[in-house]
Amino acid sequence: MPRSAVKRAVEHAAIAKLWPHQRFTLDFCLAHDRVLDTSDAGTGKTAAHLIRYSLRPKPRGRLLVLCPKTLMVTAWGEDCEKFTPELTMSFAFASQREEAFQMDTDVVVMNHDGVKWLADKKNLKYLAEFDHLVIDEFGAFKHPTSQRSKAASQIRKFFEYRYALNGTPNPNSVMELWHPALLIDDGKRLGTSYTRLRSSVQVPTQVGPMSNHIRWDDKPGANQAVNELLSDITVRHAFEDVMTHVPPNHKDVKRFSLSPRAQKAYEKMETDLIMALEEGEVISAIHAASLRTKLLQIASGAVYNSDGEGAYSIIDSTRYELIGDLVEERQHSVVFFNWKHQRDLLCQEFESRGLSFALIDGSVPQRERDKIVRDYQAGKYRTILLHPRTGAHGLTLTRGDTTIFASPIYEADLLKQGIHRIVRGTQDKITNTILVEAKNTVEAQVYARLDEKSSRMHDLLDLMKARRN
Repeated sequence: MPRSAVKRAVEHAAIAKLWPHQRFTLDFCLAHDRVLDTSDAGTGKTAAHLIRYSLRPKPRGRLLVLCPKTLMVTAWGEDCEKFTPELTMSFAFASQREEAFQMDTDVVVMNHDGVKWLADKKNLKYLAEFDHLVIDEFGAFKHPTSQRSKAASQIRKFFEYRYALNGTPNPNSVMELWHPALLIDDGKRLGTSYTRLRSSVQVPTQVGPMSNHIRWDDKPGANQAVNELLSDITVRHAFEDVMTHVPPNHKDVKRFSLSPRAQKAYEKMETDLIMALEEGEVISAIHAASLRTKLLQIASGAVYNSDGEGAYSIIDSTRYELIGDLVEERQHSVVFFNWKHQRDLLCQEFESRGLSFALIDGSVPQRERDKIVRDYQAGKYRTILLHPRTGAHGLTLTRGDTTIFASPIYEADLLKQGIHRIVRGTQDKITNTILVEAKNTVEAQVYARLDEKSSRMHDLLDLMKARRN
């Protein structure tokens, strides 16, 4: 069979594996050189974009994928093997970036922070062979002043074809879409000036005595206006609309009472905070985040020392005994935790019960993470412990049927992404999401705000008022 016929056969087989909505995405991307794909987590964005690249006739430029480190092999590598095995791929891990770019591969996959290395003057030479860019989880580039955002902006000119993906596009502010959009269309739709767009879609409120003590809030209708400006290059599929074959996911809240000691410590902290607010103390965003963290940490059973070393004292382990019971009642689950003490206590609880488990957080090397995911999917572990920053995006953990959040996490998108580690297109079981909540604490309000897709720092006062009413 001629090589061209073989290629067409491979392409046809790959497209045949796609769901109808993935084919729609593929057609949309074939018709547009610049695209924002905001389809929900679990809808299969990776496959559509790999096939879109594979369909480009040769000679063609190489494809650069920027994604979270946890997705490099488990999402992009595995989908390449499944859908586009004719493509060759190299992985630019921190220890071998130069080697990955020097390899004669169609695709180079690199983690988000690697773009800072690539934008270095001596490394720009590698981009001469590229013309196709995919940025997965583009929320990582929402802050225009961050080093990696500046680096990404610097290299964007090398790419004719640009695609940005994010499964949770509802940001805390519409301004978080400005820089990702700039990376894709060079400012054609939202402009090249951050401050000019901000003046159009937000209103300032003075929140302190200094000139820079200003809070910017979206104007009514700002989200709709920005979405309309981006609509011609945006493709989106909601999970519940296109994944009707996936069994339902049920959400449940498991409440428990703090021990008397923990309740007393919590109420003291809450009272001190309310008094400070009522006396008119100015609460900056950073201060508000710190206060909220302290409240949630006490509610989660620990008091952290103020020596900056991360030492803590345990005042209540009830939450972790409850989570141990929940895990023990299920064949396979996924547990998200926030803090060091939660990780330590959960590990201790699972070990004492003889439960097989694995841990993925920032301390675990990438290759070990990939092996843990494979072993979990093979049924080796009863549960897997994940930190949301390292485990909420991209991982496929469909062996599990229950996602347990040990306590509220900070961002709405991480909550949604976390749920979609097991609620994915290949899931064939009814699944459950369990939110663990301490009674008579601010946790209920935080969960509610996360559900409303609003977790801004300045909501702290509103949360406290809600607790008092």
